[in-house]
Amino acid sequence: MMNDIDTRFQAMEEAKMSWRRLICDKRFGLEDYHDNRGGTRSDFQRDFDRLVFSSPFRRLQNKTQVFPLPGSVFVHNRLTHSMEVASVGRSMANEVANALRRRYEGLPDAAALDSIGEIVAAACLAHDLGNPPFGHSGEKAISTFFSEGAGADLHEELSAEQWADLIHFEGNANAFRLLTHQFNGRRKGGFAMTYSMLASIVKYPFSSTLAGDRNKFGFFTSEKEAFRRIAGELGLIVTSDCRGALSYARHPLVYIVEAADDICYEVMDIEDAHKLKILSTQEVKSLLLNFFDDSRRGRCEEVMGHISDPNEQIAYLRSGVIGVLVSRCAEAFVDHEEEILRGRFHGTLLACVPGREKMAYECCNAISWDKIYRASDVVNIELAGNRIITFLLEKFIHAVRHPKLNYSKLLLSQVPQQYDVHAPDLFGKVQAVLDHVSGMTDVYALDLFRKLNGLSLPAV
Repeated sequence: MMNDIDTRFQAMEEAKMSWRRLICDKRFGLEDYHDNRGGTRSDFQRDFDRLVFSSPFRRLQNKTQVFPLPGSVFVHNRLTHSMEVASVGRSMANEVANALRRRYEGLPDAAALDSIGEIVAAACLAHDLGNPPFGHSGEKAISTFFSEGAGADLHEELSAEQWADLIHFEGNANAFRLLTHQFNGRRKGGFAMTYSMLASIVKYPFSSTLAGDRNKFGFFTSEKEAFRRIAGELGLIVTSDCRGALSYARHPLVYIVEAADDICYEVMDIEDAHKLKILSTQEVKSLLLNFFDDSRRGRCEEVMGHISDPNEQIAYLRSGVIGVLVSRCAEAFVDHEEEILRGRFHGTLLACVPGREKMAYECCNAISWDKIYRASDVVNIELAGNRIITFLLEKFIHAVRHPKLNYSKLLLSQVPQQYDVHAPDLFGKVQAVLDHVSGMTDVYALDLFRKLNGLSLPAV
């Protein structure tokens, strides 16, 4: 006779997600008003357009991707990165859709596949919306403020789940909050995005208590029920362990968003490093040519013989590499679709590409860690960003904890009204501070840091 745990695992083994449920244009927060409006744009296209015109998306232009914001040489910021990821993700999703339509020809699931390119493109635009200023170092600065810094004093005043949210602060979870939370003065449902698009940005569909050493999770305690509702509607497979922490299998389209993101940051970081003369032209040529077989390599070298500008040579190779990786990742998704739909696929699509391309990608990754991510300019922006974010968190969290102090009143008066710094509970107040700080651009955070330290004064 099976016990409850055995029954649950048997159900997981038998469970399989369905494209008919996974593709859902119901809007979060507007469920009661759901209708099929038709017209020239689908609801997923409306998601994309809504993001393009949003303030958080525009602010990405002044947020660090890897390298400091440009001087004379223009390198990628979070905005240009997100736009490129959307382009790559759409292409990959369309290749997947074409293959799966042939597989499901004549079956009900086939029609649902027409929209996955639109969903993935919108999800790619949104995937970095929750990232704080100063790149990934900004995330680390926030989490270590609570685990190692002045924020550690809050530990005893918060629940275990709330504390886990703070010490594992994650930009992905923050993006989900940004898109779904009803901030002051805003409409119910946040951005009122479609269920499928929201699920497609959650790379780690489990709560922070399962984050472990990687500091990765998909939603804060405050948005747990929101994700549960979305997951239930889409039929995501529940994978909660015996501890009862909320956990699901990924929405299948997350794998495409993730692959597009990985391709773009890896290849484009190398191109940026070339422009900044961190890597030589010959180094980059050798790295990128490794992705091609002898025939294609010969053709590439022939074409480059007609291009005198080294930057254009690298751009030509980069475009070819992206094309190869898009096709290989699409093939990997189609090959592993059954495992993905059953929640049994582990790892990434890039880990499944053939030997030559995989070795070339791993070589690029090794070079990036050795020569790019440890470059002095990159490390310096991380150090400066850590100092700035830590300072701002100290000031604002002290202010929300002691709002009657004169300095606190002055400081809190400058926080946008959409952030509830006077929330009834401590966690709500802290989240309001994190909403404010994580939404800042690099430039704004630096300017505010200088002003609060008396190093600059507002212009009259």
